[in-house]
Amino acid sequence: MTRRPTRRLKVLHVITGLAAGGAETQLLRVVRASRHDCAVVAVYNAGVVAEQLRAQGYRVHDLASPSTTDPRALLRLLRVLREEAPDVVHTHLFRAGVLGRVAGHLARVPVVVSTEHSLFHPDLLEGRRATPVVRALLRRSSRWAQATVAVSDQVRDNLATWGVVDRPGHRVLVVRNGIDTDELRFDAAARARLRAGLGVSEDVEVVGVVCRLHPWKRVDVALEGLAPQLGPHRRFVVIGDGAERARLQARAAELTVEDFVHFTGEVGDVASWLSALDLLVSASQSETFGLGVLEALAGGLPVVYAAAPVLDELPAPLPGTVRVGGSTSALAAGVTQLLDERRAARAGGHGTGRTAPPVVAAFDVRATARVLDDLYDDLFDHVHRPDDAHASRREPTPSDAPQEQNA
Repeated sequence: MTRRPTRRLKVLHVITGLAAGGAETQLLRVVRASRHDCAVVAVYNAGVVAEQLRAQGYRVHDLASPSTTDPRALLRLLRVLREEAPDVVHTHLFRAGVLGRVAGHLARVPVVVSTEHSLFHPDLLEGRRATPVVRALLRRSSRWAQATVAVSDQVRDNLATWGVVDRPGHRVLVVRNGIDTDELRFDAAARARLRAGLGVSEDVEVVGVVCRLHPWKRVDVALEGLAPQLGPHRRFVVIGDGAERARLQARAAELTVEDFVHFTGEVGDVASWLSALDLLVSASQSETFGLGVLEALAGGLPVVYAAAPVLDELPAPLPGTVRVGGSTSALAAGVTQLLDERRAARAGGHGTGRTAPPVVAAFDVRATARVLDDLYDDLFDHVHRPDDAHASRREPTPSDAPQEQNA
């Protein structure tokens, strides 16, 4: 089908917050790669990702709601919609999804699309128990969107259990997350700079986690599993911030490893920090995609992980990855295995192997953005040419976006 790259729709992305996180980083990358004119709304907590978007010239609106349940947020969003007059509203995460779908309907925005990032279990949403009210809000508000995007097959299946399915006027499709493969390449200069800032020499092994510090990320499990291994020659770096930080710092002190655990807080340059590590740990068992794992692999970093649907859908395990169970001992054993392999490779003159596996190239964010841009176009055409909309609709194909395959 002929592309329509010369037409630029106005797309307004609405997301719950813009602190560093998987969904937020994904939004940043999609906006940068889109061919359309994009602006972004944060319902509250416009953090480091908002700063990055503004620095790159994008319009960012902060509703500054004291909470995601503030009723004034709807009025504020409606004012933004009048100002921006978008052709498309694209919502992200549950709270912004409900709010954006309602506002888009009231403002008669031609196209409304929602992406569900966090439905990793049919009874849990964004790490919290999904009540009947939450289920009803998502299901019923989806009638005001023409499409719901799931970031993995697992999310699509969980949406179906909630009653969010294909029906006339509403599509459910899988568009897997994408990464900026160029940005995530190993950077030796960044590695040297950040490790020097930590007071860590090149012969010290640095294991890290990159995530928002919330209970479902299970950073405490990683800390407790690694604690017996930590010392002058092996450090643990916690990259990110959140409500669990103080508790994790206290736990490091209880384990008497606080001198060997570093908390960076929220960072804007995750790629550089990945270059500084020797291994990434992801202890969360509640992942809908595994974006952090994929980012680490893009930088050639070995990974120990508990859950990552993006890897589970591959035909075979990737070299340099170990999937472990939920226990601290299993995680510690996986870390030991991969670091022993890394040490043996270096002793054999084979270097550290900081090269991305070839399969990672299939998840480039430019392909993800192209699928979403085409979706906006097709849905916009459907609104303006209802008689021939069926002919204009086109599902994403593997040739359009490799991440659409079950690789």
